[in-house]
Amino acid sequence: MEEMSEKNKKWTDEERLKLASKLDDELDEYISNLEKKSYTEGWPEDQWEQEMEKHPFFMKKVPEPGEELSPLMEGLQQLKYGEDENTPEELANNYKEDGNFNFKYKKYRLAILSYTEGIRTKCKDVDLMAQLYNNRAAAHFMLKNYRSSLNDCKLALKLKSNYIKALNRAATCCLYIKDYDNCIDFCDQLLDESPTDKIILHLKSQAIAARDRLKRDKRKQDRLEKQLNKKEEELLNIIKRNGINLELTEENKNPDLKDLEPQVPQIAQNRVHLDAQNKLIWPVMILYPETQQTDFIQNFHEDTLLIEQLEQLFNEPPEWDSQKRYILQNINVYFEGKDKCSLHKVDIGQSLGKILQDEQFIVRGGTPAFLIFVKSSEAEKRFLMNY
Repeated sequence: MEEMSEKNKKWTDEERLKLASKLDDELDEYISNLEKKSYTEGWPEDQWEQEMEKHPFFMKKVPEPGEELSPLMEGLQQLKYGEDENTPEELANNYKEDGNFNFKYKKYRLAILSYTEGIRTKCKDVDLMAQLYNNRAAAHFMLKNYRSSLNDCKLALKLKSNYIKALNRAATCCLYIKDYDNCIDFCDQLLDESPTDKIILHLKSQAIAARDRLKRDKRKQDRLEKQLNKKEEELLNIIKRNGINLELTEENKNPDLKDLEPQVPQIAQNRVHLDAQNKLIWPVMILYPETQQTDFIQNFHEDTLLIEQLEQLFNEPPEWDSQKRYILQNINVYFEGKDKCSLHKVDIGQSLGKILQDEQFIVRGGTPAFLIFVKSSEAEKRFLMNY
């Protein structure tokens, strides 16, 4: 009876508002008591654009090699590149399309990778394989890899001998790598099909002119080398005829030009040579053991007296000679003998050529060397005691 009376009760507006407020409070309390959990199934609000770009339909760029792919992208790749899903011909064609896409957008290295994968399928479609080689040759050509491009052209021509694009590119590659004979041969093959092709005729004329220049330059170079060899042989003969001893780089052999190469960087470009009268001009090294200084005379004529060169050296006192001890009247000049076991005093009134003819003198490293001491100095005495 009470339930019936409750149901049949007539509610005032005030009672209705009070009940509604109570129900709202109970609902708020229920929600606040629920376990608080973060939603991890969706995309973070600040990363939705990046997540969208991972979807194949919304991608703005092709994934880089090694980049992690979404499951959907992996699935699509399997459909296009999976060996279980495609025949070798279909795979080769798919890789060719990828290569063409990369080539179009000037991504030539990626294009080469795609064409290479297509070639690896070894499909039986000869025309398709020839296209893959030719297209890879085009990508190499754009990267100026002319030899690689030529090799791919030749592989394409093995599969398709009358492949005009491959013949054209092969001829151009040969011109770039200066293989003029093969360039002309490729041009002749093209001209058999199209005798009036102005571009090929011009290419052939360029190759012929360049080949003729190369032959002319080769003949000129050969003549120069013969002349140079003759002069070098004459140089060695004059040194031998003058009785000058050389330290040899290899024992038990005849002297050669290696024995005349200066070993000191300051005079490396001043190897002994002949003047117009076939007189020897030497690089010479002057050593000052006491002060550890060195002078280099780059061109010392064999007829010049040693004293004349020394006068030029000591015309003004060297910066390192603060006491002005190194003057002509106050110095002795020596050279080391064979095996560096003896020291020999030099008559500075003699010419360089005469001094070098001394049987004890050895020209080492193509450079005559002299040691200078202050007369009767302690340094000279100590040095002489070592010999």
